Amino acid sequence: MTARPRLVDAHHHVWDLSVRDQDWINGEELAPLRRDFTLADLAPEARANGVSATVLVQTVTVPEETPEFLALADGSELVAGVVGWSDLTAPDIADTLAGLRELPGGQRLVGLRHQVQGEPDPEWLLRPDVLRGLAAVAEAGLVYDLLVQPHQLPAAVGAAARLPGLTFVLDHAGKPPVAGGELSPWAADLRALAALPNTVCKLSGLVTEADPHNWTVADLRPCADTVLDAFGPARLMFGSDWPVCRLAATYTEVVEASLALTESLAADERDAVLATTAERVYGLR
Repeated sequence: MTARPRLVDAHHHVWDLSVRDQDWINGEELAPLRRDFTLADLAPEARANGVSATVLVQTVTVPEETPEFLALADGSELVAGVVGWSDLTAPDIADTLAGLRELPGGQRLVGLRHQVQGEPDPEWLLRPDVLRGLAAVAEAGLVYDLLVQPHQLPAAVGAAARLPGLTFVLDHAGKPPVAGGELSPWAADLRALAALPNTVCKLSGLVTEADPHNWTVADLRPCADTVLDAFGPARLMFGSDWPVCRLAATYTEVVEASLALTESLAADERDAVLATTAERVYGLR
């Protein structure tokens, strides 16, 4: 059996429903996620697939979650970085970020994220108070993860253009229409974002944008090839999106799909997508 390449999983979550409800998990389709998912659940699957480090990403917009995640990372040999949440529009955002750095595990804070996909204003990222907060993220030496729907990509382009000193990481390739198959206008907007040098993209979340019960690697390939062509391997990173991926695939199936989608790359290019881009962009130790 061929050994797995070394991987860094740049995007996964955990939650404990006894600590805090995940109010986004509602409806029959998401019912399989309404249970606890812990690092103890993830660790054996990650190790079995050659994952050497991970980035733990926020799930809810409450300030308490980020300190909890930092403490979790502080006691973990697997979690090398945390993408947390803080209110970008708060006047004291810079002080808040400095305070997070002083907490147990604070050195593992690598970025911030907000559920922009749920904001009704498609230009939320371009609001003056949001741009001010994003500038504070850059000043703190952190990156910003973009969780957006395709129609919000133009605003993401605008924000990234206004803040060249901040690295923007596009989660889940901007949620392309994998199941529908029609890549316009997502592809054009994605390329506009990729044209800015301070942007990076995650090869993640594609299985849940496909038909969750009947997807194949061939279904994912047009979107994956578009992302690879737009960003290049040096600005693309693998993420499992565990446990959300479990709606459509096991952890191993997500890894195998990502390996298949990158198998034509040169060895150093594949290593970039699977590990070194995440290590460089997030400054993982």
